[in-house]
Amino acid sequence: MLAKTYPYYLANRAEQPNTDLAVLDKYSGDIATRVALADANAVETAIAAALAAEAPMRAMPPFARQKVLQHCVARFRERHDELAMALCVEAGKPIKDAEGEVTRLVDTFEVAAEEALRIDGEIVNLEISERAKGYRGFIQRVPIGACSFITPFNFPLNLVAHKVAPAIAAGCPFVLKPAEKTPVGALIIGEVLAETGLPPGAFSVLPCTVETAAPLVADDRMKLLSFTGGQVGWTLKAQAGRKKVVLELGGNAAAIVDADQRERLDHVIERLIFGSYYQSGQSCIKVQRIYVHASLYDEVRRRFVEATKQLKAGDPKQRDVFLGPLIDESAAKRLESWIGEARDAGAKVLCGGGRKGNMLEATVLENVPRDAKINALEAFGPVTLLAKFADFDEAIAAVNDSDFGLQAGVFTNDLTHAMRAWDGIVAGGVIVNDVPSFRVDNMPYGGVKLSGLGREGIRYAIEDMTERRLMVMRGA
Repeated sequence: MLAKTYPYYLANRAEQPNTDLAVLDKYSGDIATRVALADANAVETAIAAALAAEAPMRAMPPFARQKVLQHCVARFRERHDELAMALCVEAGKPIKDAEGEVTRLVDTFEVAAEEALRIDGEIVNLEISERAKGYRGFIQRVPIGACSFITPFNFPLNLVAHKVAPAIAAGCPFVLKPAEKTPVGALIIGEVLAETGLPPGAFSVLPCTVETAAPLVADDRMKLLSFTGGQVGWTLKAQAGRKKVVLELGGNAAAIVDADQRERLDHVIERLIFGSYYQSGQSCIKVQRIYVHASLYDEVRRRFVEATKQLKAGDPKQRDVFLGPLIDESAAKRLESWIGEARDAGAKVLCGGGRKGNMLEATVLENVPRDAKINALEAFGPVTLLAKFADFDEAIAAVNDSDFGLQAGVFTNDLTHAMRAWDGIVAGGVIVNDVPSFRVDNMPYGGVKLSGLGREGIRYAIEDMTERRLMVMRGA
């Protein structure tokens, strides 16, 4: 179980000035632990320390950065069960999902340890005209400098890892603000980092309020802001000044089931159920909209609804529970109201829709109006919409009829349809023969439109956290 209290980490050091932040067990509602809450002075101290650490971090050779990351991999494996239970309690994440996230935490740091040795430069031939004869260009990639990281509640380990691990690999000091509702996983990562030989001030992990964290966004001395969360990210971008900004701001992911999938419906239904309801739908790439060819629609609807009704909800600590609580009651009430709005506008509730506290039943809707909130916005919960299509291009247009564009899934055996989807769907990624919820931690991940800008995935994050420095040499 969780410790009674957790310190924050300020300039590599554990500090416990208070226990002001209560972290709830999201299923029982009881206080699970208390965490130190950072004030404005702590944030300013952390920024100053990160700036002072820029030069020593830049001077760390790649093998030394790799050694730090490898230490983290080993310690996370040793503390696997502790990390999983912390996730289960503070996020309400079913224990199997929590264990999977710990595995991804390890994977992400392991990939970063490898990429730390691959930050290479290049030689540029400058002799493109007579005036440049005898000149040669050399490019190296150098750390961008101190970074600000802000992470959400739904993946308290892996979304932290996707910022912290590439920063260490690139040689960038950082200040991290984890979500107030789920800070424990990030603090355990901080505890492990404190065991390493990172230079003083290289990292701070500071649970704090949004207002207290404002300098992480606005201070022009910080060189990059990486934010994962909701649409408030666009406001943060406007406040970020001169620094580089990377945003992952959610989605409204769709999946297409093509006409040729009749023989594979067992697999298709299994994956659609997973994509729709894993970790209670609290994922940016959870399946929110499903478009099924008209020839298969009735069968897919029947089987999908039957499978949805079979999902077990309850205490996420029990291994047979698939649906746990939403992060808080307000999130469940929001979805309950969106379902009611859609029903009042003519949508049909095929199953679910009930709520008790922060537990919302797995819900399936059809005939949902285009402008209903549950169709137009990000649900971020266990609600899925079904619709039919007659023509594959019609399905692509339906997927694109959204202000979001993170990932989409296409179940098809037709290579031309797969290529047409890849070319035509406006999203950061198209997953063929699986749900849009698929992610491996070395792939480029991010969206377009309201889903954000920039890409995560270790190598791609390192690109954002480094910059090219040119040297031109004239021959004798």
